[in-house]
Amino acid sequence: MRRYKCKVCNYIYDPENGEPRTNTPPGTAFEDLPDNWNCPKCGAGKFRFIPI
Repeated sequence: MRRYKCKVCNYIYDPENGEPRTNTPPGTAFEDLPDNWNCPKCGAGKFRFIPI
């Protein structure tokens, strides 16, 4: 699965790890995150992420 980087704060979403701060379990692809999901570090919207 592909990782994504926030263009605002450079936070990396790694689907292998998920995101405990947003109760996102490991193995959740970025594409499967809800549309209203926000960066747990800066609050930027999902549209502010780019694949890396």
